[in-house]
Amino acid sequence: MATKKVTDESFDTDVIKSSKTTVVDFWAEWCGPCKQISPILEEISNEMSNEVVIAKHNIDQEPNTPTKYGIRGIPTMLLFKNGSLKSTKVGATTKSNIVSWIKENI
Repeated sequence: MATKKVTDESFDTDVIKSSKTTVVDFWAEWCGPCKQISPILEEISNEMSNEVVIAKHNIDQEPNTPTKYGIRGIPTMLLFKNGSLKSTKVGATTKSNIVSWIKENI
């Protein structure tokens, strides 16, 4: 399963009301580190599809949600479980770091 695109409008339904743990990657087209971790997140999305949903939120096209969650730098990943924000990871990192972080929080 590929990563899921979420918008300000769909955030509540796709993330907050989701029955699955969801990682939201806040990114932008002009962000180099965001592009760096994008293929990693695709891989994790495929490999861990039973445990977690990986969602992508473009901060330029959809600015309301990042503002609501106080996103200052990108990439920032927020992990939501049972409708609430459980953990935050800021910056580009390795696949193993992202996977460990997800596993610690699900």
